[in-house]
Amino acid sequence: MDNKGQRVPTELGTERIGRLLAQYAAPAIIAMAASSLYNIVDSIFVGRGVGDIGISSMAVASPFMNLSTAFGTLVGVGACTVASMRLGQKRYEEAQHVLGNTITLDIVMSILFTIACWPFMDPILKIFGASEATLPMAREYMEIILLGNVITHCYFALNGMLRSAGHPAVAMNCTFLAIILNTLLDPLFIFVFHWGVRGVAIATVLAQAVALAVELRLFCRKDELLHLRRGIYRLRAHIVRQSLAIGLSPFLMHACSCLVVLLINNRLKQYGGDNAIGAYGIVNRVIFIFAMIVLGLNQGMQPIVSYNWGARRNDRVWRALRYTIAAATLVTTTATLIGELLPETIIHAFGTGPELTQMAVRGYRIMVAAFVIVGAQMVIGHFFQSIGHAGKSIFQSLTRQLLFLIPLLIVLPPMWGLDGVWLSMPISDCLAFFTSVGMLWWLVRGLSHDPLLKEGSAGQRQTENNHNTPISSERGRE
Repeated sequence: MDNKGQRVPTELGTERIGRLLAQYAAPAIIAMAASSLYNIVDSIFVGRGVGDIGISSMAVASPFMNLSTAFGTLVGVGACTVASMRLGQKRYEEAQHVLGNTITLDIVMSILFTIACWPFMDPILKIFGASEATLPMAREYMEIILLGNVITHCYFALNGMLRSAGHPAVAMNCTFLAIILNTLLDPLFIFVFHWGVRGVAIATVLAQAVALAVELRLFCRKDELLHLRRGIYRLRAHIVRQSLAIGLSPFLMHACSCLVVLLINNRLKQYGGDNAIGAYGIVNRVIFIFAMIVLGLNQGMQPIVSYNWGARRNDRVWRALRYTIAAATLVTTTATLIGELLPETIIHAFGTGPELTQMAVRGYRIMVAAFVIVGAQMVIGHFFQSIGHAGKSIFQSLTRQLLFLIPLLIVLPPMWGLDGVWLSMPISDCLAFFTSVGMLWWLVRGLSHDPLLKEGSAGQRQTENNHNTPISSERGRE
């Protein structure tokens, strides 16, 4: 508690790292995995209620949604990192204004995005690979998603703020609420009301609206250190600048993902038709489950690393990074084994036809060939973001997709056809992994020669030895 009786998440600087990572990451992992699962549930309902053409239509709309998500992460991810760092520095009033500025920026950004995209929806979807067969359904889906853009952006931003404010379990529960509602509404809107893919989009936005209402109610409580009040919504240049600078990395990652999926869809359409796009849509959603689990680990790591980096507790920062990399590698190894050994079982759950199933199984096996190392690469990128090294995080986000994947997508398909599209992904994963490891090594090497950081670490150790703090006892236990 601070001097006003408000809750301050000081355990980020004192609790054991292993326990903290489990406490913060477990709810985020469950929430992120469940979130990706309901995307799969959407596809399963569409596959069984609409057919293969419905799956392909949603796959075409996917990069458009990634573009929308990119603008949401530009604000939300950066603001959550800034809020955590300010809490670690005990600058509580500044953290409060970060919360208000996040809401204002999200509302403005999402409205501008919807207004800019609405008149050009059909051309955008065609660029993303829509054919005459898939365009009508893809348009129906994206119309609802764009109308609910404000809700989606604010929901995800406040969910991240809950974790930064020391409420990872509440953030998880809000995500669960959205998932459960979405799963219940999907069959109602598809099989009873016969709304098709439009019903899936309506279910998604309604579920997020209910979860957002719960988040807003929590942030209205006056006993919370971060809470909604007058005077915090006016944009402050330094908060906006720092939030956007840090958020630029995940923004570029999502924007590049949009560009990459655009190129992938067009390559798939060229060498395999609409069914190939549908196959990629299925496989990508399945793999995305494991990527989201790693993202949940990263979200659990972020407040720990940001807080202790701000408090200059260097040993705790590196320990959190090591633990997260180990856990992420375990996740991606599991994903690789499942993809190589059980692809048919997974694909059949979507109720696909024989041609689509055959394409999806082959693509699945090739895409996860190097997925073992993807977890570490994702963690290192998020680590740079968590310590405020926006430039390094941005560069790493761009390496896999712009420097490696796009050239491979241009070169390999003319030589190997559809297999060339699939092979470009594991090859780019390998190249991006070695780039990330090199960048981390360079950072550690540079910091080891920083006398100020050495002094901070020495002072921390001396304090622990003199006062027998929980941090000191923690080192013995771990």
